[in-house]
Amino acid sequence: MVALFDDERIDYLLADESMKIIQSPTAFSFSLDAVLLAQFAYVPIKRGAILDLCTGNGVIPLLLSRRSQAKITGVEIQERIFQMAQRNIELNELGEKLEMLHADLKNVGPTLQQSSFDVVTCNPPYFKTPSKNEHNHNEYLTIARHEVYCTLEDVVKACKLYVRPGGKVAMVHRPDRLVDIIELFRKYRLEPKRIQLVYPKKGKEANMLLIEGTRDGKPGLKFLPPLYIYNEDGMYTEEAAEIIYG
Repeated sequence: MVALFDDERIDYLLADESMKIIQSPTAFSFSLDAVLLAQFAYVPIKRGAILDLCTGNGVIPLLLSRRSQAKITGVEIQERIFQMAQRNIELNELGEKLEMLHADLKNVGPTLQQSSFDVVTCNPPYFKTPSKNEHNHNEYLTIARHEVYCTLEDVVKACKLYVRPGGKVAMVHRPDRLVDIIELFRKYRLEPKRIQLVYPKKGKEANMLLIEGTRDGKPGLKFLPPLYIYNEDGMYTEEAAEIIYG
C-alpha cells in the first residue's frame, strides 16, 4: 500500500479506472493542460526514450505510458512533489518503464545524457514574476505557475539540450507567449512544426497553446484545427471528452 501524507488523496487518472494518481490540493493537482499535452505530443510507440520536464506528480509520464512502450523519465525540482511522482510510479507498478529525477532542469548533471531523447515534453510555469507581491501565498503553486526557478528560455534551452537531432519537443503554454516561444525555439534550433490553439468554447478567446518543434528541422509550420473544450450547454465537446476520458 502506497503511503499518503497531509491532504493527499488518490484519484482515478483514467475513466476506465485502470490508472491512479496521488494528488494534493495544496501541493499539486494536475489540470487539463497536462492531459492535452500528453495527447498532443508525438511519441514513439514501440521503443525509444521520452523526457518530461517540470513533471509535477508525474501525470504526463503516466499518461504517455499508455501510448508508448518507450522509457520515460520525469524531472521535478520540488522535493515533496517529486516524492508524489515516485509514489505514483509505485502505485501503478510502472517502475520498469518510468523513472523520476529530483533535479533542476537547468543543472540536471550527468544523470541525463544530452541529445539522447526522442521526445521532450514540458508543461512549464506560465507567468513571469516581476516581484514577490505577485506570488501565490502557497509556495508550491508559486513555483509551479510562476517563473521562479526557471524562465521560458531556461525551459527551451533544456529541451534542446536533451532532445536528439531530428527529435521532437512538445509544450503547452498560454497564447500570449506564442511569439516568445517561437523566437526561443528558433534560437535553440527547434523548428516549430505544429501548433494548436485551445478554446474554452466557441466565441471565446484561446486560453491554451500546444506547440511542437523538431530539433534541426526544416521550416514548415502547420496550424491544427482549433480544439474547443465546452459546448454551449457547458458539457464537454465530443473531441474534448475523447481526450479527457480516453
